[in-house]
Amino acid sequence: MRIVGGEVVRATRTPDGPGTELLRRVGDAIEVRAWGPGGEWLCERAPVLVGGNDDHAAFPDVHGEVTSWHRRFFAARTPCSQSVWESLVPTVLEQKVTGTEARYSFGALVRHANVAAPGPFEHLRLLLPLDPVEVAGWPSHVFHAANVERKRSDVIRRAAGVAHRLAEIAEMPLADGLARLATVPGIGPWSVSEIAQTALGDADAVSVGDYHLKNWVSWALAGTPRGTDEQMVELLHPFRPFRGRVLRLIAMSGVRPPRYGPRLTIQPRW
Repeated sequence: MRIVGGEVVRATRTPDGPGTELLRRVGDAIEVRAWGPGGEWLCERAPVLVGGNDDHAAFPDVHGEVTSWHRRFFAARTPCSQSVWESLVPTVLEQKVTGTEARYSFGALVRHANVAAPGPFEHLRLLLPLDPVEVAGWPSHVFHAANVERKRSDVIRRAAGVAHRLAEIAEMPLADGLARLATVPGIGPWSVSEIAQTALGDADAVSVGDYHLKNWVSWALAGTPRGTDEQMVELLHPFRPFRGRVLRLIAMSGVRPPRYGPRLTIQPRW
């Protein structure tokens, strides 16, 4: 996905084939154009992608600061890509490493596949996400060159082997879809929540086990600079079923706890 001059360009793989869509705001509406075999599929689902089904009129008024953020960012919606595989790969890459390292690895893998996206976007060098059929057969050295050790690469290849089953999750009831996602070896509660937010538009997803999130919530909701996952879940409980939206509001607010000690070290590339 690229943001160019206020326009969003997204390349993806749909059940109908590869596609690229361009989303542009025109007044109070969003204009959508699409290219490739998956173009029609993308146009039909564009309202869901931009959070058109995100109804948060019943957002609870239980914390003054959060309520003010909700009013300030009321126009923000929870997107829903409906592509579990597309969200799964970067999520697995972010397990146990920093976001910077994960983005490097993801970019390296996409560039290794090197499949241009359809549409008039050669100037952007826009590439398609990974093809699960191709990824399932990649040898270890492809991942190693992208700084991905065997444990994470095995998770990705296992998921690639059942990508057709993962694709069905977007059409399933949310609880059933999350349960199926959790059956993939190596996809734990944190990964399930991360994928649920981006691929399924789950406004209640909470990424328990995140390195920073528990401290952000503790500082924003209780005024204490450090917290635990258990405390985070307790503080967010009154906001069900909008806990994930509260996390997004905290992120958008820019409120962060004070830092103590050294920052997490980024490992060198090998």
